[in-house]
Amino acid sequence: MKCLAIADLFITKEMMQHGLTKLTEAGIAVTVREWKHENLEKLQQDNLAIEQGGSEVIELPDHLMKDIDSFDLIITQFAPVNKKVISATSNLKGVGIMRGGTENINASFAEEKGITVINTPGRNARSVAEFTVGLILAEVRNIARSHAALKQGVWRKDFPNGDFVPELEGRTVGLIGFGNIGQLVGKFLSVFGAKIIFYDPYYNGETSFDNVDLENLLKQSDIVSMHGRLTEETRNMIRAEHFKMMKSTAIIVNSARSGLIKEDDLIEALQNREIIGAAIDTFDHEPLEEDSPFLKLDNITLTAHMAGSTHDSFRNTPNKLAQRILEHLE
Repeated sequence: MKCLAIADLFITKEMMQHGLTKLTEAGIAVTVREWKHENLEKLQQDNLAIEQGGSEVIELPDHLMKDIDSFDLIITQFAPVNKKVISATSNLKGVGIMRGGTENINASFAEEKGITVINTPGRNARSVAEFTVGLILAEVRNIARSHAALKQGVWRKDFPNGDFVPELEGRTVGLIGFGNIGQLVGKFLSVFGAKIIFYDPYYNGETSFDNVDLENLLKQSDIVSMHGRLTEETRNMIRAEHFKMMKSTAIIVNSARSGLIKEDDLIEALQNREIIGAAIDTFDHEPLEEDSPFLKLDNITLTAHMAGSTHDSFRNTPNKLAQRILEHLE
């Protein structure tokens, strides 16, 4: 069996080769090629385009398509495997994706061709969950705003939430989505003494946290944190009417997909102080433009799409996927 593994600037050729050792030990011939970008920002732009528009919006360069019909398995992280790629193969039996979803794969077309698609659920769950806790603390305790002011020589003590700077103990945190990441966030914040509730109509596991409907979650929560997948069903699931349901002292946090929250409505809610603050890591257009209204707000913490980007997460993912592929083959 022959495998084509497509590396990138986040999961490098060396990381890919090392992480897929289990496949080579199992007798699979692994060829690693690189999806090259000028810098991480360019890669992120292509990735965002695929996340928002699907696998067909970006084409693979010719050097990655060379003799692609000779491979039985393709492994990728961000590089798209679309109709053109799948149609160019004659022996392809499986596609492995080093991410929790399948956004960059034309999974329905692969299924038509009898090709198995294997992803890596939870591969960066801890990275995103830890970052989410950081976003929450940075926003409610004004850490980023104080830092920015001090860098400008200002000893700032007055903040938009100055009359209501809470501790997490006893506060209600509402998690929208209760998959691998949401569960970890709930676990971490419960140690602070926060009350955890969540909304996830598809969750059927066991947990000590209460699964409530969306309206009750928004009304009860001091902190709302987004952890769902972006689908046609969940796109813009939090809009103007939802911000009006929330407490005026509440914040909303998004370390998941930007499309889960309607951006214009969020900006308006923050401008009108319908909620006290927000912390956002992903945006509809990245990087933010110089005239972005987000940059004019004083009651928001902004980060540059960083939640899942840790060395540990990227380094460990090829090994996790290799194990899942071998389990499937067995």
